[in-house]
Amino acid sequence: MSIILPEDPFHRRLHHVAPAGLTSDTAQTGGMRRQAAISGATVGARRLWMGQTLVAPATVSANHHHGDSETAIYVVSGTPSFVFLDVDADEPHEVRIDTKPGDYIFVPPFVPHREENPDPDLEAVVVIARSTQEAIVVNLPELTWTGPVRTTAGPRTRPE
Repeated sequence: MSIILPEDPFHRRLHHVAPAGLTSDTAQTGGMRRQAAISGATVGARRLWMGQTLVAPATVSANHHHGDSETAIYVVSGTPSFVFLDVDADEPHEVRIDTKPGDYIFVPPFVPHREENPDPDLEAVVVIARSTQEAIVVNLPELTWTGPVRTTAGPRTRPE
């Protein structure tokens, strides 16, 4: 006779996802390949998505944003660049952030951006964590803002 106990949030099991367990069955953007490790589908995550993205040598991804999801990126290998639009003196211009292994990038919700891998020989590999349980990807025809408009003024600061 087996006993079925109600789900106890303090005594659930851990999940191990080895590299062979990564799945490409997640939202994709041209020029890159996302692989999910931690998601609702893979481990039953409720508020988190985590995986990796591979950008082939000499490749530029399509423009995209991640909806209401906050995205954190950790550069594992390669020298990927992250490009977004900024507005100074009401004039939009592209800003390029060049990275190296060990760097982190934060992408706020709805911010259009793209990844570029300028290295002609080395694939770029990054680990991604998102504040949503599935990967939200909205591909865009160009690098322009399409999300909600900020209606309150607040301090605008930039990291030093």
